Amino acid sequence: EVQLVESGGGLVQPGGSLRLSCAASGFTFSAYPMSWVRQAPGKGLEWVSGISNPVGDNKYYTDSVKGRFTISRDNAVNTLYLHMDSLKTEDTGVYYCATGGPRYFEFDLSKSRRGQGTQVTVSS
Repeated sequence: EVQLVESGGGLVQPGGSLRLSCAASGFTFSAYPMSWVRQAPGKGLEWVSGISNPVGDNKYYTDSVKGRFTISRDNAVNTLYLHMDSLKTEDTGVYYCATGGPRYFEFDLSKSRRGQGTQVTVSS
């Protein structure tokens, strides 16, 4: 059974940083491109970033997070990461790791598996 468990969210002030983690199990993690998606309050899911398989040579970001977020993966421990710097209030939302990608147009929500999400709140 595919399992994705996100952690690392929390409350942070604007300009702060967080590192999200996603522990994967039940499938061959290195064989899949992976993505992070988020859902802001009252809005739909938004693709944020994706990383290629197997080793993550290629990384992609939505324009609003370029230069602030860094996606990475560690296949030895089956974990996906999202390091977020210079956080803004508009980054607030529930963040999910998901199978698929790595580019926006390659990510198919209907075929993707996601975790339960971790809440990120950016507020002063």
